[in-house]
Amino acid sequence: MDTRVLGTIADVGAVGFGAWQIGSAWGEVSEPDAMSALHTAVEEGVTFIDTADVYGDGRSERLVGQLLEEHPHLTVATKMGRRMAQEPAHYNSGNFRAWNDDSRRNLGVDTIDLVQLHCPPSTVIDSDAVFDDLDAMIDEGRIRAYGVSVETCDQALAAIARPNLASVQIILNAFRHKPLERVLPAARAAGVGVIARVPLASGLLSGKFTAQSRFGQDDHRNFNRHGEAFDRGETFSGIDYETGLEAVERLRPLVPEGATMAQFALRWILDQDGVSVVIPGARNAEQARGNAAAAQLPPLDAKTHAQVREVYDELIRPQVHHLW
Repeated sequence: MDTRVLGTIADVGAVGFGAWQIGSAWGEVSEPDAMSALHTAVEEGVTFIDTADVYGDGRSERLVGQLLEEHPHLTVATKMGRRMAQEPAHYNSGNFRAWNDDSRRNLGVDTIDLVQLHCPPSTVIDSDAVFDDLDAMIDEGRIRAYGVSVETCDQALAAIARPNLASVQIILNAFRHKPLERVLPAARAAGVGVIARVPLASGLLSGKFTAQSRFGQDDHRNFNRHGEAFDRGETFSGIDYETGLEAVERLRPLVPEGATMAQFALRWILDQDGVSVVIPGARNAEQARGNAAAAQLPPLDAKTHAQVREVYDELIRPQVHHLW
């Protein structure tokens, strides 16, 4: 698989593995299926795994920790900051170290490659004390590097301005173009890695859903469509489901022969200058294998990119561009 530089952290495969699905909020995923997905991803060239301490209350981290026992060469990122109410006072050195202790225990490592603040309030990104604490955690050997996972482009730009930031993680997909305008250029200029999350718009860009598709009660695509549990932008990239289905049908004729809609959507992200790694999730080995194969597709041509932009401008931009 093609490798890219992820900030100051490591060279990683262009397609990584997002481990939210194997933790919680995506319906039930058995441990055998989760481990099969992880092992298959590694077999297909994936070297970067992204998880978080709250995905299944540590379940995702523990599964990734099992994988690390067999494949210690992998680069693993986790996140912290959502175990308590997201109030600025909770982002302090004591909580950071307690959360970090739990994550290191779950992952089975002394030092975590990358720890990201998990979509914190903007005031936290503006706090010098927060980043002084993160610098101290590097000095203590708890983490090798730190980054910030954000909801908005303004938050991403504020994080990128931090002198020791290694990475920024942001929603970027064919239904979320705004980061292309300022975030990716700023990250390139600063040498900050970009981790593209929610690359398939919660599965919409897999092309497999219809108006009749139903999601379980424990699936955020059911319980968070309007932001009832967390930021609405995390579910279907913030667009309404019906508009998403219409946009997918507009995009479907653009998919290259022999590729799937999901692979096309991932290739579109990989074509964006400044993206270090894209982190699709997978519930099983088949999905993991299909995701990794997107890295083998040739870049999309200029006409195709223009057509994707046209669909975005006509259907998606009015709903999301001004919000995130």
